[in-house]
Amino acid sequence: MVDLPLVLAVPQPRTLDTIFAPESLAEFQRRYEVLESTPEALASLAPEVLARARYLVGQPAIGDETLAAMTSLRAIVNVEGNFLDNMPYERCFERGIHVLVTSAVFAEPVAELGLGIALSLHRSIAESDAAFRNGTERYGLDGNGSARLISGSTVGIVGFGDLGRAVHRLLAGFGARVTVHDPWLPASILRGHGVAPASLDEVLEGSDTIFVTAAITAENGSLFDAAAFARMREGAAFVLLSRAGIVDFPAMLAAAASGRIKVGTDVFPSEPVAADDPVRLTPNTLLSAHRAGALDIVFQRMGEMVLEDFALMDAGLPPMRAKRAERETVGRMRSQPVSRS
Repeated sequence: MVDLPLVLAVPQPRTLDTIFAPESLAEFQRRYEVLESTPEALASLAPEVLARARYLVGQPAIGDETLAAMTSLRAIVNVEGNFLDNMPYERCFERGIHVLVTSAVFAEPVAELGLGIALSLHRSIAESDAAFRNGTERYGLDGNGSARLISGSTVGIVGFGDLGRAVHRLLAGFGARVTVHDPWLPASILRGHGVAPASLDEVLEGSDTIFVTAAITAENGSLFDAAAFARMREGAAFVLLSRAGIVDFPAMLAAAASGRIKVGTDVFPSEPVAADDPVRLTPNTLLSAHRAGALDIVFQRMGEMVLEDFALMDAGLPPMRAKRAERETVGRMRSQPVSRS
């Protein structure tokens, strides 16, 4: 009997049943010996087990000693969506171990909800529904006092990775002028995607809608502060889709409460949000409970991605589906782990 390659599965806060459809999980278990563990127990696995592991699914904290014991390791696949500061990346790079993240699966669903938030902010969809239900609806022109069109407007996107590009694709039918601020991408790449490169000030001052899709890094914490919100156009919509740490939340809520801008967000500094958090009572906001990407079908795409990349690596080829950690940038990421699936 041929020994199957060993995969250590430590997918918390996910489960294998969450990230694999039933047929994909059966294929995964047919092709590999799968040993499920926990983040706390990983380092205490028998040395011979650690030495045989070809792949690790999940991104538990890994110390130098544990990584050194994993002499056959080819890849770590994070199924949480972020590169976390919890392992010796330099040792992985030195040994040619791929550290991968399946975050691309979230781009499309998060972008869809983000577009829905923007449409609702500009056309007062949520407020109109609430007014109708309590008998205070206003018809026709009277109900559109602050309405704006996305069609033909100027839309700014901050961060042009998978999520920013997905937002841009959805905007294609609106005929909007799209400007993008992303200091990690050269202007030629942005122009190649059909968007106009812009400074942050140009996005803030010139956009009717701003989508924030940038990952949180060492450089952009609280990038959107009171001064940034003061530079935005009166009545503009600010849609936060990536991470709360990129925004000064009290400043954002103050800007919304003042009536200068409208705000929609799917993420918050602390989750779940406390019952008495002021965000719940802030006017001119549309709130979503960090659910934009949390669909069963989306999580199951992670499993498809894992299977395809493992097949490539088993054949001696590089992974192509998941995003690889880059030596130059991974140490600058500041994402926090999610607390639940």
